[in-house]
Parts: sequence; C-alpha cells; structure tokens
Amino acid sequence: MFSYDVPTHQIDYYKNSVAIETEWNNKDPFYDRDLNNFRLLHEFDIISVGVFITRATELQKLFDELGKGKSYGTSTTHMNRLIPRIEADGSGGCPVLAFAITDKLYDPNK
Repeated sequence: MFSYDVPTHQIDYYKNSVAIETEWNNKDPFYDRDLNNFRLLHEFDIISVGVFITRATELQKLFDELGKGKSYGTSTTHMNRLIPRIEADGSGGCPVLAFAITDKLYDPNK
C-alpha cells in the first residue's frame, strides 16, 4: 500500500483509486472544493474517478411538504448546483460520476 502526502481536502471515502464525496446540505461552493480536489488527486495519479453522492434538486418539494424546507435551499448542495460545475470542467479532466438521491427512496412509513 502506498501513502501520499498531498495537500488537499480529505476525501469522504476512498478505495481502489475511487474517491467518493457525499454532499447533502453544504453550501454549494463545497462542490468547487471537491472538484478541485478530484483534479489534483487525478493529476497525481492517486484516483481514477471521482464520485458524488448528493440530493436531487426535486427533493426540495418533499422537504417543504415535511416542514423541513427551511433547512435546505437553492444555495445548498444539490444536483442542479453540481452539473454546471462538472460541465465547466471543474474536475480538470478527472472523470466524475454523480448520483442524486431522489424522493423515490422516501418511505413515509419509516
């Protein structure tokens, strides 16, 4: 196993050259930080791909219905804030895969 001392933000999860970041309700500039981190780690040949797990923008409607909408908002991390950053090559050539948690996973009985 190799150890690298690279001055970047600590990745949430890392295994087999895959870096995973979970962004649920941070301010959206955190995406810029994470994408830049993916870029640096990819340039150092530490990661092959960066992965985001975030929330679907449409979840805001569900949060509003549940009375939790004020805790979330348009300037927090959700898919509509991530996609333009990826399309603008924010990862600098590092391949990025993004997953959005949707309301289909909500179970009102739990």
